[in-house]
Amino acid sequence: MGKAMDGKRILLIISGGIAAYKCLDLIRRLRERGAVVRCILTEAAAHLVTPLSVAALSENRVYQDLFSLTDETEIGHIRLSREADLVVVAPATANILAKMAAGIADDLATTALLAADAPILVAPAMNVVMWEHPATRRNLALLLERGVHVVGPASGELACGEAGAGRMEEPEAILAAIAALLTRGASLAGRRALVTSGPTHEPIDPVRFLGNRSSGRQGHAIAAALAALGADTVLVSGPTALPEPPGVTVRRVETALEMLAACLAELPVDAAVCAAAVADWRVDSTRERKLKKTAGGPPALRLVENPDIVAAIAAADARPLLVVGFAAETEDVVGNAVAKRQAKACDWMVANDVAAGSGVLGGDRNTVHLVTAAGVESWPTLTKDEVARRLAERIAVSLAGPSGAAAR
Repeated sequence: MGKAMDGKRILLIISGGIAAYKCLDLIRRLRERGAVVRCILTEAAAHLVTPLSVAALSENRVYQDLFSLTDETEIGHIRLSREADLVVVAPATANILAKMAAGIADDLATTALLAADAPILVAPAMNVVMWEHPATRRNLALLLERGVHVVGPASGELACGEAGAGRMEEPEAILAAIAALLTRGASLAGRRALVTSGPTHEPIDPVRFLGNRSSGRQGHAIAAALAALGADTVLVSGPTALPEPPGVTVRRVETALEMLAACLAELPVDAAVCAAAVADWRVDSTRERKLKKTAGGPPALRLVENPDIVAAIAAADARPLLVVGFAAETEDVVGNAVAKRQAKACDWMVANDVAAGSGVLGGDRNTVHLVTAAGVESWPTLTKDEVARRLAERIAVSLAGPSGAAAR
């Protein structure tokens, strides 16, 4: 990560969220890695962190005033934007996201953003109701369409006393996102990647289906991380409420059979990461009409086994150089993953514990074990974005090996 940042020019825009205090640690970590950091403080942010502390840590002057006679004689907002390799907005409040979406430029921060021609990364931070408000969701979707990159937010206890999504990611996760963007297009350039994500819904009748609790967050994050490293990435996604990752081609499906067909149609690829939680079974015959309650009790449903998508990809004539499966387990997590890797003939298996109380399904964090032919590597508990970035980097290293293929 350090080499990716050495000498890189980061324009950090700190807006008026309570999480602004985390930016002091972020600045320190960026400087430790050799980045050149310039900071813009909004008027509200200056009430939460002092310009003096920001200047001391960044070892650069702090910019605040759009109408500064000194700065604007050099057209400062243009210079700050154009001299940056990356613009980071942290915390990105609902207010500044709305201004970015609308193209408003009424202070130095928003004017610099509108003038920027470098990649932009935002780290949202706000109350959970504000985060889930339709206006915020529309603004974020519009920004994603324009190529703005997003890290977080995380879920948990918020400064307002409520709990839920809206907490700014920790500096470590933001650093990883910055490093991925600064190396974008390098390590996986010219490679094709396939990722599966989300659940599958197996219909019982026009109303009901068999499914699971997968949110798709891990699979979507992996697709975004591979694309950030330059891979031509296709995401085959079951039903989720997540926005499409930027720079990724998305194929939407409902059932396991549809997912398998979509995956096989995308081969050949260099790497396939099967993170979807595919239903093991489906109803043998979907009812055309809604099943009704009857005096005779519940209807009997005959289930048949769904195809094993990761095994099918591993056995395909156009087998990817690297096939990565996911093992969601509730007991003997590593042991079951080791057995699955061998049974499915895939190269790597990523194991995680999804037992009740783990918070993995639908949550923001994950604890995984990477199972390969060489053994088992246990990772610390990380955000799903960080798990995705680490896995993408490992895939890049593997594909760049002497033979261009993964060690199996």
